[in-house]
Amino acid sequence: MKMLFSTPVYQAPLSNDIDTNDLKTSCLSIAEDDEAGQRWSDEQGFPGYTSYASLSDLPWRFPIFQAVKSALDAHVATFAETLHFDLGKGRLELEDLWINVLPEGGLHTSHIHPLSVISGTTYVAMPKGTSALKLEDPRHAMMMAAPPRKADAPEAFQPFVYIKPNVGDILLWESWLRHEVPMNMAEEDRISVSFNYKWV
Repeated sequence: MKMLFSTPVYQAPLSNDIDTNDLKTSCLSIAEDDEAGQRWSDEQGFPGYTSYASLSDLPWRFPIFQAVKSALDAHVATFAETLHFDLGKGRLELEDLWINVLPEGGLHTSHIHPLSVISGTTYVAMPKGTSALKLEDPRHAMMMAAPPRKADAPEAFQPFVYIKPNVGDILLWESWLRHEVPMNMAEEDRISVSFNYKWV
């Protein structure tokens, strides 16, 4: 038997040089001061806070996010090699970087990141009982008449896979991979920094 059309997901520590407590403090401070982001989150029905639509230049504004970007650039280059991308004379460049603060009861419904190449998240606060990242088999919508998978089927055959990273970890995936954050059942905030890379 051959295994075809794999869907790699990359997981590794972000960087030993970045203090996750400092990053957490920065995220919460920005969330408290960013009135435009608070307003956008409320208008869009996003529980908690995201800087997605308000602050597009975090690495320029804050040295700790410049350090995050530098670490991400190295991880994304490694992942691109794993994916055997032929970038030609182009390169993968950070397009967006944003903070997510998800309170108890908050969730982020299933979605993809159109027009990007690689997307991912680094995890800043993952309190006990908080939600994992849920990834969906990209073929799922085309399995029209297929029976369900056995509960003990290997991970590669499951229609959904849950990955619960540790604080300080980074996850990378190709941007077409559908994913979601199920409801945060912890009393404390789940904090992460998400990002997209484009081919330029």
